[in-house]
Amino acid sequence: MNDPSRWRLDGQVALVGGASRGIGLACARELAGLGADVLLVAREEDALEQARQELAEEFPQRELLAFAADLAEAEQRLEVFDWITDLGTGLSLLVNNVGGNTSRAALEYEAGEVRALLETNLVSAFEMCRLAHPRLVEHGHAAIVNVGSVSGLTHVRTGAPYGMAKAGLHQLTRNLACEWAEDGIRVNVVAPWYIRTRRTEGPLADPDYLDEVLAHTPAGRIGEPEEVAAAVAFLCLPAASYITGECIAVDGGFLRRGF
Repeated sequence: MNDPSRWRLDGQVALVGGASRGIGLACARELAGLGADVLLVAREEDALEQARQELAEEFPQRELLAFAADLAEAEQRLEVFDWITDLGTGLSLLVNNVGGNTSRAALEYEAGEVRALLETNLVSAFEMCRLAHPRLVEHGHAAIVNVGSVSGLTHVRTGAPYGMAKAGLHQLTRNLACEWAEDGIRVNVVAPWYIRTRRTEGPLADPDYLDEVLAHTPAGRIGEPEEVAAAVAFLCLPAASYITGECIAVDGGFLRRGF
């Protein structure tokens, strides 16, 4: 069991959603650093290409390819997998990191907003898993990691639809882990608390709110995207081959204290 290859991803191909910045970009960087070739997908083409070039300079030995698509849209999800087919590449790792939120009181949401939040945060991951399944089966020792949230495990101030969606993503993880174990596919989820990204800049800019967040975080600080990416990468490694259906909170201890 001292085989160092257990801690490497050489020869593997990873598809990472939301890869142009934040947690997605950090995941792409971590996986490339461990030896994987990475297929990056995100909505904003210019930002995505900039991220790809940045990683290509950092990891010239890796194949780093990008495709601009909104994974909340069914047709564009299909286009991603047509692209992968055209590339002729295999696929052994899938990181579902697409998300978005509009936070308000439950009674203030329009029905269309709720559906859109569920589509973006939950349905897109479900469909990406299903589309990836035939390719992951071919690999035989594949892994899916979903990026959930502590809001899927306890109440936080993200609004009910986002919490509903993330809780559903966590349950999807458990279901697929059981269904697809016989196919050689492990499925796990990470649940971040506040991570320093573009999406959290606004709330954390309020010093009173920041103080409140930190008071409920035993680690006493905001997390970094690289810390989420490290957990994602671990769950992709051969060293994690007996871990499936698991949720790892990347939260500085928040869930042990509550908000």
